[in-house]
Amino acid sequence: MPNWNDLLEEIKQAGSQFDIIRRKYLAALHEHTQRNVIVYYSGWLEKPVVHPHQRIAFEINDQDKNGFMTCIHKLDRSKGLDLLLHTPGGSMAATESLVTYLRAMFDTDIRTIIPQIAMSGGTMVACASREIIMGKQSSLGPIDPQVFGFPAEGIVKEFERAHQEITAAPHMGAFWGPVLAKYTPSMYQECNHAIDWCKQMVKEWLVTGMFLGEDDATTKADDVLTKLRDQALTLSHSRHISLEKAEEASLKVVSLEDDDTLQDLVLTVHYSCIQTLSSTPAMKIIENHLGKAFISQMPIPPQ
Repeated sequence: MPNWNDLLEEIKQAGSQFDIIRRKYLAALHEHTQRNVIVYYSGWLEKPVVHPHQRIAFEINDQDKNGFMTCIHKLDRSKGLDLLLHTPGGSMAATESLVTYLRAMFDTDIRTIIPQIAMSGGTMVACASREIIMGKQSSLGPIDPQVFGFPAEGIVKEFERAHQEITAAPHMGAFWGPVLAKYTPSMYQECNHAIDWCKQMVKEWLVTGMFLGEDDATTKADDVLTKLRDQALTLSHSRHISLEKAEEASLKVVSLEDDDTLQDLVLTVHYSCIQTLSSTPAMKIIENHLGKAFISQMPIPPQ
């Protein structure tokens, strides 16, 4: 018979009603797939952001590694990983570090499931998996890097256009001076580095994962990069990329609607995560099918 403290600990471990329901369906999803399941859910759509300090906490960041370490500990890694991803993206450095860790744990036996939306860095993570599962409602996003909130490719093109026009007509310096004054002196080089970093990183993931062993792996990887990264094609970093557009971009995409049971379970887990983020102080959930979780709450803005 448990004593007072044991019972308190049992209640604490059981969690809130939101936790109980969410974990019930996470376990059911695992039973259906017979694979490890981890959800990575950000509440950026459910929580108001009043300070930049809070915005970073919703994004992919280095703190997330602790959550994944917690959830992966003692899993049978031979069963691979199904990662349910819902995120606005975030730091490219943190994204690279997270993918490196996941691959160290599961090699390339990773499927990414997008119940609703995974933008920017979230799409990069998806590109590192062997396949992406999306529904008719799901969206990926462009992976063109952002530098200090500005699109790196847009800045590079603006600098290059300014150089061309001023070289051809020096009096254009009067026009371009105020435009370029908003950028730091090293920003042009930083943007070029960010573009090269993104291309090298995602291409390596695609060639060694999604297209591993295929004769045209490099060609397919280049096609993905062109269609997901080139701002001339995507037009906006916030553009949503549907299942059909993802297939057109050469990504290996499986329709969630192909398996009715999987669809029902994935969407039920999705709804339970969104309800948790909407109705509790939680702002990010990293949790596995065994109920082991790393749940972050809204940070207090600095005074």
